[in-house]
Formats: sequence, C-alpha cells, structure tokens
Amino acid sequence: MKARQITLADLAKELNVSSATVSRALKDHPDISLETRQKVKDLAQKLNYRPNTIAQGLRKQESKILGVIIPEIVHHFFSSVISGIMETANTAGYRVMICQSMEMYSKEVEDVEALFSSRVDGILISLANETSNFDHLRKIKNYGLPVVSFDKVCYEIKDHSMVIIDDFEGAYNIIEHLINAGYDKIAHFHGPLNPITSQNRLNAYLKALKDHNIPKNEDYIIGCDKVTQQEGYEFTKQLINMPNRPNAIFAVTDLVAIGAMVAIKEAGLRIPEDIAVVGFSNWAMASVVEPALTTVAQPGFEMGKIATSLLIDEIKYLHSDSEQAYKYQTKILKTKLMIRESTVKTSVLAS
Repeated sequence: MKARQITLADLAKELNVSSATVSRALKDHPDISLETRQKVKDLAQKLNYRPNTIAQGLRKQESKILGVIIPEIVHHFFSSVISGIMETANTAGYRVMICQSMEMYSKEVEDVEALFSSRVDGILISLANETSNFDHLRKIKNYGLPVVSFDKVCYEIKDHSMVIIDDFEGAYNIIEHLINAGYDKIAHFHGPLNPITSQNRLNAYLKALKDHNIPKNEDYIIGCDKVTQQEGYEFTKQLINMPNRPNAIFAVTDLVAIGAMVAIKEAGLRIPEDIAVVGFSNWAMASVVEPALTTVAQPGFEMGKIATSLLIDEIKYLHSDSEQAYKYQTKILKTKLMIRESTVKTSVLAS
C-alpha cells in the first residue's frame, strides 16, 4: 500500500502552528524565528516531508480562470452575486467557471476537486447547507490554491478571506419592525442550522423577542430542511390550525414567505390584518406579489464584486516576490429593510 505523502498541514498540526508559518520556515523567511525554523526543519526531516513539486509547478503558472461554487444558480441572491463576480473578473482579465453544489456536501467536494484539476487560479465558494466538514477546502489550501468564501462561509479555516452579510442585524431589524407594528405572536421558519446565516437569523429573532419581553413559543419555531415555497405553505397551514395561532411569520427566505402567503390566502385570512408575513433576501418577486412582501435586501452584487477583488488580490500576491505575510480579510456588508404591504396597510405606507 502506498504511504500517504506528508503535507505542510501535517507539520503545522504537529507543531501547533499555521501552514503558512511552516511554509515560510522551510524557506528561511526572516519573519520566522530561528528556533521555529529549526523545529520545522527537524520535523520535516524526521517525517520525510517532500514538497509537492507538481502542485508547486501548477501554481507558478496562471490560467486566468477563477472557479466559483454556489448552492443554486436559479436563485435571485446568487444570480446577483454571480453578476458581481463576472463584472469584476472580466474587468481584471479573468474568465469564470461556475459549479452548482445543489446544497449537497458530496457535490461540493466533487466541484472543488474538479476546479482544482482544471487549474483555476483560485476558488470563490458559498458553502452548501449540508457542509460541516471542511477537509476538501483545507486540502486545496495546503496545495497553495487561494480560496475566498462568501455568504455561507467557513469560520474553521482561519487563513482565508471571507465576505459576509450582517444577517443578524437584518433579521433583528425586521423582527423589531413587526413588534413596533403591533405583532406580538411571531413565528419563525428557519433554514438548516449548519450555515451560519440561518443561525444568525434565528438568534436575532430570539434576541428581538427577549429584548421586547415577548415570550418564546417553541411551537412557533419550525425548521425548513429544503427552504422551499412548499415548506412555507405546509407549515403555515399547521400554524393557522393552532388554537393560539401567530399573528406574524418571519420566513428565512422570500420563497418560503411566499408559500406562507399562499396558505394564508387559501384559509380566507387577510395579510397583514390577520397574519403579517416577512421574508429575507428581497427577491424580484417580493415587490410584485399581492400584497408586496416586506423583506431584507442583501447586497448580492456588491458581495460578488468584493469577494472577487479579494481573490484576485491574493492571486497577485502569490505570484509576486513580496516577503510580507498575506493579510486575510473579512468584509461584513449591511442589509436594508424593505417595508411593504405584507406588514403595513397601504394607507399607512402612503401617508
């Protein structure tokens, strides 16, 4: 059986330092102390570490292609992100290869391997809902391939740049809007809790209730495994039939919110007089449904542009002669509350 090749990550784990520190120590970088350099070299010799010359060779040549992995292509938010990515990449002279994980961890792993094999210069990724293991990203990072995550990001891998949206603030603001409008029995349809985005929206919902002295009702908190319109429809039908039904629903996305609206109308109830509905994302459909949906607008286009700029900056750094350690960045983008008729009567909005 062929023995597994020792990697930079193996040395880093053994010494409790970063892979970047190990790499610079092996190159006698002056920023690394003599003691650390010697420890790294001694361990490398002991474990018979050999640099992966094939991977090094690949990294020395630019393909001028960026890889992109997103959960869904047919999705208003990710479509706007892609537009930002394409504009920035094209301006900088890069082409883009796009893969769709379909929210599946196994597909995401395949996509990462396929893009690496295609010799892309770097990867932009928004994690699938199923993803909780990040070894596939660590692997390509260890080979020196730049990675920037956006929206649903990987906090466990510290040495990479991220672009996120302040989901917590956006969700808190929309719950506070409902409370200020007089709604005190607010249900929440949350998404899978692997992604930090769903966690943040749920936590904001809970904090807003607590801050306004509104008791939490566990029956009002329901998980949407697939985050679909059908789930919004079915779960709302269940809530409507409760003895103490809610008077407002906060859905994790606009698509789920629209499913809720359909169920409410079918039951002969009025929106927002009987049950108010809010979403998250500001899909194009949010402003044209009847009544128009109150939601949180996410700056998807801006996110795509910023994430791509960060990735290109890192690629340029890797192909430069700079002796400075690369500074990874985390960019946090703000949301905007879009108040419409699903929470406020038309007469009030017009006044």
